Amino acid sequence: MRNAFVNTIIDAVDTRDDLYIISGDAGLGVFDTFKDKHPDRFLNLGAAEQNMISFAAGLAISGFKVMIYNIIPFVLYRCYEQVRNDICYQELPIVLVGIGSGVTYAPMGMTHYSVEDLGIAQTLPNLVTISPIDPVEAKIAAKYALNANSPVYVRLAKRGEPAFHTKSCFDITQPQIIREGNSKIAILFHGSISNEVLSAYEILKCENITPTLISVPTIQPLDTSVLNTLLSEIKYVISVEEHFVTSGLGSLLAKCKVETDSGWSLKTLGIPFKFIHDVRNTDGMRSKFGITSSDIIRAVYSCEVN
Repeated sequence: MRNAFVNTIIDAVDTRDDLYIISGDAGLGVFDTFKDKHPDRFLNLGAAEQNMISFAAGLAISGFKVMIYNIIPFVLYRCYEQVRNDICYQELPIVLVGIGSGVTYAPMGMTHYSVEDLGIAQTLPNLVTISPIDPVEAKIAAKYALNANSPVYVRLAKRGEPAFHTKSCFDITQPQIIREGNSKIAILFHGSISNEVLSAYEILKCENITPTLISVPTIQPLDTSVLNTLLSEIKYVISVEEHFVTSGLGSLLAKCKVETDSGWSLKTLGIPFKFIHDVRNTDGMRSKFGITSSDIIRAVYSCEVN
């Protein structure tokens, strides 16, 4: 996902002269070719995150389209005040690219995890928030961000994720059906947990149980109108995410259900609201928090029984 997104941004530099990339001492190697070709369009501001955000705001006010690249804790957490006041309040068309969504950086510890960033983003008006599931969505998200007139935050894992979409052109701001189902069950998800969801789907398909799979790339604002249309014939909704269940997609779906009086039942799979003290790899973390393909299959079975 990371390379698909970044390469789309880099390719756009050849056709427009307003693009500027700022790194917070991250992505070393990712931008080497870009730096050689466009040395006047790239700046590594180092471990000075608040300054990085305010510097980008100044460039945006001067007419530049700025992309900021860093790992999520250093693009949204440490510099929250600057993102709030300098970017979102002024509705500047800056692209915040956060790497390492969820527990991608396991086992580096909780300082590098990004399991509350969607909750933080929900406190920032004007900030469109996108969590792609694969390189296809990442590329479309990059194109959307390049043309957006307001701030966009895109959260990515790292690289190497497979493509799950069967189409390459769609509206990234709307939920998308990834696989059609033959049951009254729908699984809604975002981000790099997609590999667990698709793995569960393939196993269930062998037993002739196929839930509808719906990607929700744009978390904020959540298009509840399209979502409810897609769920009009659904009885059970299962949300899966590598994020706190209290402030991610699951909580937004619970709010949507109450506000729209939707008829479907909701089961949320995600990370419980507490600090992570375990030291495990990403697969180990997913197993601990019950968001593996096996856990998703069990959740589908529980709906089938009911």
